Amino acid sequence: MMKFKNIWTLALGLLVLSSCNDDFLQEKKDLTGANEEVFEDASMAQAYVDYVYYLFSPGNNGRNLIWDLYGGFEFSKNSDEMPGNSAINREYAQISYQEDHALPYFGERMSTSIRNNTWTRMKEINLFLDQIDDGGLPEETRNNLKGQMYFWRAWQYYDLVKLYGGVPIVLDPQNPIIADAEQTEVPRSSTKECIDQIVADLDLAMSLLPGRWPDSDWGRITSGAAAAFKSRVLIAWASPLFNRNDDPSRWQMAYAAATEARSILESNGFGLYKEGNLENGEAWGNMFVKEVGNPEAVMIYGFNNKTSDQTQKNNGWENACRPRNLGGGGRMEPTIQLLDAFPMKDGRPIGQSPTYQYDLNHFYKNRDPRFYQTFVFNGAPWAYKEDAAYRHWTYRWFKTASEEKPSKTTETQGANASGVYMKKANNPSASSSDNFAVSGTDIMEIRFAEVVLDLAEAAIGIGNIQEGITAIMEIRERAGVENLDGSFGLSGVAGRDQAFATVLNERKVEFAFEGRRFWDLRRWLLMDDTYGTTQRLGVEPINGMRRKGIYVMVKDDAGELYIGNDDPMIADSDGNAIVIDRSPEEYPEGITNEDEYLDYLYDNYFEVGIKDDLDPTNNDWTFTWYPEYYFFGLDEEILSSSPYLEQTVGWNSMNGDGTFDPLAE
Repeated sequence: MMKFKNIWTLALGLLVLSSCNDDFLQEKKDLTGANEEVFEDASMAQAYVDYVYYLFSPGNNGRNLIWDLYGGFEFSKNSDEMPGNSAINREYAQISYQEDHALPYFGERMSTSIRNNTWTRMKEINLFLDQIDDGGLPEETRNNLKGQMYFWRAWQYYDLVKLYGGVPIVLDPQNPIIADAEQTEVPRSSTKECIDQIVADLDLAMSLLPGRWPDSDWGRITSGAAAAFKSRVLIAWASPLFNRNDDPSRWQMAYAAATEARSILESNGFGLYKEGNLENGEAWGNMFVKEVGNPEAVMIYGFNNKTSDQTQKNNGWENACRPRNLGGGGRMEPTIQLLDAFPMKDGRPIGQSPTYQYDLNHFYKNRDPRFYQTFVFNGAPWAYKEDAAYRHWTYRWFKTASEEKPSKTTETQGANASGVYMKKANNPSASSSDNFAVSGTDIMEIRFAEVVLDLAEAAIGIGNIQEGITAIMEIRERAGVENLDGSFGLSGVAGRDQAFATVLNERKVEFAFEGRRFWDLRRWLLMDDTYGTTQRLGVEPINGMRRKGIYVMVKDDAGELYIGNDDPMIADSDGNAIVIDRSPEEYPEGITNEDEYLDYLYDNYFEVGIKDDLDPTNNDWTFTWYPEYYFFGLDEEILSSSPYLEQTVGWNSMNGDGTFDPLAE
């Protein structure tokens, strides 16, 4: 356990959290009023840096596979991954800085109050970088600390730039006491200037940080993490959102960054996680619960399993995924649009495999092994501590013949909306005794797989299409996809645009519910077809979409949809079920195991239908996307307190229409 002093004049207290070896990721201290002593003592300076980690981390019960820091805007609900009504997917009479779609994440003017917001975080980082060299600490100590802070400054700036384009560049600590003074009125810099600053900070971080920390500091930012993040930034900079003219030099920069990131990471023992059976996807699934020493984990958020004191910081993802009948929240609702993105077992898209046929009633059959590690469907295994052999049943039936939708479900505590659950990153050792709420599983924010797919996308961008396809093949090989055509199902990919579409779909599959999809759609201008990119890549735009799920409905022996009050597939005390026992003591002739019996049930007693009530059903609601959202406008609060800031083009303000063009250099 790491121990720190109370070092801040307005301290709220220092909370030292213990969770294996990622204690520092879970520090909570107040920074306001830091004094010279902080920069003269190595442990106090380290505590300052750890506090900044805390500021950027999800809190207790955080669900950071879809975590966002944007004031409640759950961006996964604004993609084809999951349903949900939000401020940026419904219809408005006009685009306005006074509406909810003007995101508040840009921040508020800095004040003397203790608040975790954009510019307070920036102030704390700048204050540290401004003073750390004056305290007399050894150069190596200072370099390690500065490297982490340069990373977090770049992180904060990119969080802003990907939403708004150019923002004010503030590299010196501003005094909140004179927050209304003219000297603090920093205008928006161009987007390119911001990207250049982000890259400069990441280059400094890479030069100052070690390639790997000792296990006692597992989870700290490394030079490889900084390089991987630089790759993420430059891939976005090369994408159509920022790169409307397809400037090849940007793709070349992204390619160089991804190549360098991979080299740094591999030289320090990072790589694709391959512990376990590759063929059935076991290794791919295992990586999400492997913590210290996980080669896939380039950047993580840390959690612990504390329960009773102020150091508690549990991972809320486990509870959010698990079903209500076991005490979970059942809140993760993957769409059929996401399910359909997963290829067949041979890597070919559904409906295009010469080896494996697809039909809706057997949607789960012969799929990419990641399908079974990502989703739980009706009858699928879903181990937990108290029942390693547990299978989850989520079928439905009709209570009366007049019903239009089957209202009865075997899930008496309530089923989730989409008919499919999330299994990804669930720990088979998680316990239902605490409703899966006390989870200490860390979650990866940057995985090595992202670096590989960054390299694939950048290679395609510079015209090295086969190199890009080869990188995707690496991802598929580790996932357990069959290699029947010599290229893991990719032999039919031809041309730059089809290759781009392929790598984006691979990211959709590989990073499902990891907070990537919305940003991929947006950086590729795929939310609608205003710029022709959905037609160019051959993908369905999100604008106008209704996200859908599935019903698994019970049929009787005559093949008719079952109508009744009681569950027709649970045997009574005499061993008799109304229709058929879903878990019989003896299988029918020719069936030898549970998986074969599940197929038998789908063949004869289940009918799968499309569920179209995930999104709001009133007034024929469909997803509404406005092109103005490709670069968000500043909201009323920030414009009122900082009227000198230019509003984004396409948005209005109290001073008239916006004049700041995020694409102008």
